[in-house]
Amino acid sequence: MSGKHRFLLDTNAVVSLLSGNRQLAEQLEAAEYVGISVITYLEFLAFDGLSDSDRACFTEFCERIEIVALAHEDSGLMKLALDLRSSNRLKLPDAVIGATALSRNAVLITNDSHFSGITLLSVQEC
Repeated sequence: MSGKHRFLLDTNAVVSLLSGNRQLAEQLEAAEYVGISVITYLEFLAFDGLSDSDRACFTEFCERIEIVALAHEDSGLMKLALDLRSSNRLKLPDAVIGATALSRNAVLITNDSHFSGITLLSVQEC
């Protein structure tokens, strides 16, 4: 790694970023890697009341990052998700997001406090 950070954003971090969190935007601009899980992608688009502008902004954002798919063939990601779920009593979507951060060797940016107690994860509040 070149000294730059790798980040995976939880859904609430994406919301914060697209709502104008300038500090987070600057941090991500300097990052080596930025990604989201396909779970975050779906959760964001499932929000009630998204405007066309919100969707356009999100689409533009997604063109600049990696959206990590959840595929049966990715046995490593599947195992990480199942291990996180069973050892930390996470809901399955959160386990997938946490596992995605681990699989990408990335810091998970989130405001969900239940992630902070997981020693395997590197977590940063947004």
